Amino acid sequence: MNLEWYDWIGIVGTLMVLAAFFLLQAGRLTGNGLVYQLLNLFGAGGVLVSLIGQFNVSVFLLEAAWVAISGYGIVRSMKSGRRSPNRT
Repeated sequence: MNLEWYDWIGIVGTLMVLAAFFLLQAGRLTGNGLVYQLLNLFGAGGVLVSLIGQFNVSVFLLEAAWVAISGYGIVRSMKSGRRSPNRT
């Protein structure tokens, strides 16, 4: 098996998304926390990069939506954090 650089980025991205999900299920992260959102954002972005090698429209749509939703969650969390300075 000969993996290209974009394959490695996709593998790392997949591991990031899976780690985020596992840590959420294990109670180690919250779904609206910045770490969870960033793992999802960069993980999905990595999978998108891997599509350079072989494009797949269904994976593209899924991961593009994942990036958009993660970005929305980050912006939403940052806005709500500004309104509540005592939040940890």
